[in-house]
Amino acid sequence: MVAGLLAKVKSSIMTEHYIGIDIGGTYVKGVLANREQVLLKTTRDTRNEQGQWQSSVAEIYWELAGKSDDAIKGVGLSAPGIADSLNKSITCMPGRLNGLEGFDWSSYLDHQVYVLNDAHAALMAESRWGVAKSYQNVVMLTLGTGVGGGLLIDGKLIQGYLQRAGHLGHITIDCHNDQQDITGISGSLEDAIGESTLLKRSLGKFKKTKDLVMAYENGDTWATYTWLRMMRSLALGIVSLCNTISPDLVVLAGGIATAREKLLDPLEVFLELYEWRIDGHATPIKLAEFEEFAGAMGAALFAQSRNVIS
Repeated sequence: MVAGLLAKVKSSIMTEHYIGIDIGGTYVKGVLANREQVLLKTTRDTRNEQGQWQSSVAEIYWELAGKSDDAIKGVGLSAPGIADSLNKSITCMPGRLNGLEGFDWSSYLDHQVYVLNDAHAALMAESRWGVAKSYQNVVMLTLGTGVGGGLLIDGKLIQGYLQRAGHLGHITIDCHNDQQDITGISGSLEDAIGESTLLKRSLGKFKKTKDLVMAYENGDTWATYTWLRMMRSLALGIVSLCNTISPDLVVLAGGIATAREKLLDPLEVFLELYEWRIDGHATPIKLAEFEEFAGAMGAALFAQSRNVIS
């Protein structure tokens, strides 16, 4: 009797379908998922230049909803920027995706939509289904054009006052640098390692991180100097966060993390130098398991979590 009841509960959970959508600068990505796994994936061009990115989201929503055998239980949407206090829209994202700020997704899709920051969504995906699955306290850094991140404390995503928590690229690692980043802080981790400032930092030699890494691998002296400076800055940022939060795990994601061993090997050298390793214990560093669909997966999981609360 008990076994039969458990089977019914599991069957009910497995047929609860959720849609997760992630808005990026180039692609809008979507997943259909239940509580255990992703069932379908799909993408559309963002069409940002034509101002049609809202319609790309709608196309993905209706495609996935049409392929579900059951009613959609919840919809989550991840995007760059800061979500409002009720997670209904992005309230702050200047300079990108014109019209995103304050956009009412629930009215647009005629379904309750829960909105969160894209790096927060990626952290949710990794903590539920990825490399951080067995960890309760996690710092995630997304290393790309800029540097974002997220915090998981006691198994809960921390959004904080004004939903601003987790913007880890905007910590200071060089207080003597007067260059202010997009938030107004000087000497930020983002400006020290993000691709958006690479051309300036490399004195015009490298515009793309992948080109820098390739030159570093080939023994180019200037590339080696530039890359190792980045790794030192990243190590200092990680150690500062470890001293503040004391996470069980640090997860690295994003385009820069695709350098894999060429990132991890020199990073470990600097971490060994700077990290406070009590009784010899080093904080584990792992590369994210999920890449391009992490935001959509996390958005679906966020909708699931809000459905439980409601």
